Amino acid sequence: MASSQDHVHILAYPFPSSGHIIPLLDLTKRLVSRGIYVTVLITPSNLPLLQPLLPSHAPFLQPLLLPDPHQKKLFPLVTATRHLHYPFLLSWVQSLPSPPLAIISDFFLGWTLHLARDLRLPRLVFSPSGAFALSFFYSLWRDLPVNPDPGSADSLISFPNIPNSPLYPWWQINHYYRQKKKGDPEWDFHCENMLDNIASWGVVFNTFSDLERVYLNHMKADLGHDRVWAVGPVLPPKYDDDEGSADRGGSSSVPCDEVMTWLDSRPACSVIYVCFGSRTVLTSRQMEVLTTALEVSGVQFILSVRGPDERHVGQDVGVIPEEFENRVRGRGLVIKGWSPQLAILGHGAVGSFLTHCGWNSVLEALIAGVVMVTWPMGADQYTNAKLIVDEMGAGLRAAEGITENIPEVAELSEVIKKSLLENITQRVRARELNEAALEAVEPEGSSHKELDALVKHFLELREAERCFD
Repeated sequence: MASSQDHVHILAYPFPSSGHIIPLLDLTKRLVSRGIYVTVLITPSNLPLLQPLLPSHAPFLQPLLLPDPHQKKLFPLVTATRHLHYPFLLSWVQSLPSPPLAIISDFFLGWTLHLARDLRLPRLVFSPSGAFALSFFYSLWRDLPVNPDPGSADSLISFPNIPNSPLYPWWQINHYYRQKKKGDPEWDFHCENMLDNIASWGVVFNTFSDLERVYLNHMKADLGHDRVWAVGPVLPPKYDDDEGSADRGGSSSVPCDEVMTWLDSRPACSVIYVCFGSRTVLTSRQMEVLTTALEVSGVQFILSVRGPDERHVGQDVGVIPEEFENRVRGRGLVIKGWSPQLAILGHGAVGSFLTHCGWNSVLEALIAGVVMVTWPMGADQYTNAKLIVDEMGAGLRAAEGITENIPEVAELSEVIKKSLLENITQRVRARELNEAALEAVEPEGSSHKELDALVKHFLELREAERCFD
């Protein structure tokens, strides 16, 4: 453990879900490469995501195992982390002969602001979503808009304080916000969490200036300070099996080498990759429309689908139709479970990506320079789709929601075919954003400089502590 005042030592605390852990670990690798000592606060079940990094980054990178928040079965996961981890971390840090200089924690962990204040440390928000999405969440929970027509889920909600004044139908507003009311403990906790994020010392985004400059500038103006850093995309620059990139976030049901061999025999930009992230499970209707559209489109594709787990007991869960794989054999590859997404998107045969628009997937698509076909279903995904399709022009809208805007088979089939055309404007924009994303992380790029500026702040905190002592 690095606790000497000669070192800059910070705590990195991801929310215990793979989609949140992975980008913060990517940021952590960049910090330790600049000489920052980082203790990652992680639960035992998620330790395998961190372990591949430990040998090559010792002694700068160390884990601290947290109690399993699932012990608090009476609480939702976000709330359970507060009840279980706050006293544990307070006691642990206070026992150190030399405390860390700062804590950077996921935006689901807004309560760590109070932990940081108890420890007299600055707390930085890490946003695994983009600046547009976080601007939306901040406005939502601070301004508390109401549905003007409580009987309609299609009522449009305006956010005039955000650049471009986005509009959302009520059904696209965060489900915690819609389904519960002020005074409900869970609603109140989420509201307090977001307000604590707003009050925190700084915020670090996994994004880059050329993609979200207007929203990054808005965030600085909205917060009233410049401690806003865009350091992304914090993705591995290339496939690197030494650190487990092939199994990034999970083990694929089809070996990466087999998938790459399958793609090697396909022409450039001829394959659409279809995946809805690590948590989304399609309904029967969604699965029927999707598989039928893939079949009738005649295009080559990789379909990665996950099965249900204990969270989906009693729910309508779609399954791949019998004989589907046989009918599309030769032009379709089905992966049941986790897939090596970075490697797939980076292969030259892949021309488009049908995605739920989780921010990790958006950035991986941008790094690969592929056209996105958007089907958002919740959380920040509607905002991300709006950014990519309406503002950046690098995607095609296919559908929205779980039950709300499901396309007809013929409509989805046409969008899929269009996404693989060479001369569409979306492909030009995707390639332009690809170049901008890669340039951002180069030594003279905006994100590289922003990360240097963040490290400089940590060094200044160390010097201030020395002067205080």
